[in-house]
Amino acid sequence: MARYTGPKCRLCRREGEKLFLKGDKCFTEKCPFERRRYPPGMHGPSRSRRKLSIYGLQLREKQKVKRMYGVLEGQFRRFFERARTMGGNVGENLLVLLERRLDNVVYRLGFASSRSQARQFVSHGHVRVNGRKVDIPSYLVNVGDRITLDEKMLKNPFVQAALEAKDPQNVVSWLSLDKAKPEGTVLRMPTREDITHPIKERLIVELYSK
Repeated sequence: MARYTGPKCRLCRREGEKLFLKGDKCFTEKCPFERRRYPPGMHGPSRSRRKLSIYGLQLREKQKVKRMYGVLEGQFRRFFERARTMGGNVGENLLVLLERRLDNVVYRLGFASSRSQARQFVSHGHVRVNGRKVDIPSYLVNVGDRITLDEKMLKNPFVQAALEAKDPQNVVSWLSLDKAKPEGTVLRMPTREDITHPIKERLIVELYSK
């Protein structure tokens, strides 16, 4: 499957805000976004951000959310169509579906330092849901699901570093983390209030509704 393989910090610069795609590096002074807050391109800092049209704002919001969760256009549109059939607020349904993705849950639990790293763990078959191997990053978790890593991954230095840095008290409220095992549990379905990153999902709905 096609995926973006270029510099991740370039995506943050393009959207004009941090998308936290590089894990711990995003919180340090080494973050390229902190040093170059202007859009990428040959014109450098002289390139100003021009005022966007309504369509431009809608497109940028969609691109931002796609890049945050590491989802390509076709899959993102399928999530949107599913959100539309669920009833209620379509934009909120879309974000809830994205939050329920297994790669996002692995990241939220602190088993990985970024969503891209979590997606790699899942696709390589290192993640278990209720004791069963699941290697599909877009798998949607349900209430009561238990998420663990296979034993050999517990010795992985990247996993150890991510877990050491993760405080169970700071795990999102719809998940719980037992660092001693380690094991995560889905306590309830996520809600819009659980997503703290500034997202204007209304713009995405307007874009796809044209």
